[in-house]
Amino acid sequence: MSDTGAGSGGSGESLLFLTDEQLRKGIEAMFFAYRGFTADPDRILQKHGYGRAHHRAVHFIHRTPGTTVNNLLSVLGVTKQSLNRVLRTLIEDGLVESRVGQRDKRERHLYLTLAGEALEQALSDAQRARMRAAYRTAGPQAVSGFRQVLEAMMDPEMRRHFAATRDGDQ
Repeated sequence: MSDTGAGSGGSGESLLFLTDEQLRKGIEAMFFAYRGFTADPDRILQKHGYGRAHHRAVHFIHRTPGTTVNNLLSVLGVTKQSLNRVLRTLIEDGLVESRVGQRDKRERHLYLTLAGEALEQALSDAQRARMRAAYRTAGPQAVSGFRQVLEAMMDPEMRRHFAATRDGDQ
């Protein structure tokens, strides 16, 4: 290990001087890891006729019960039309409930139903199992470093959303 400080990795190369080839390998690793990370949920979603947009909506509604449609739009970074299609399907299928706001009747607050909670549980169980296995293989220092890298890659607005959901502020 080099003496360039924490986070320099076991290869002895400083993270400050990554080559284009090392970066390319990291990019490809992200592509392949994402493929693995989404493969198990994709199989579950396919049985229901859903896609990844449905998964993201279910995930964030579960994380912040009562979230508004506008907040979900901001978190997901999708168009209103796109989100409305996804929500319409989830509501019609009995997975999401939309309630009119108490203070502002124009707001719609979103909640998972029992069926929505069950789907979310199946999806997140699959991803947690994969993450748990990867973290165990990589070790505790890698877990912390991986999260730091992911947070550093986020746009500032997404980092704020992430921090708020992580801290339970949303």
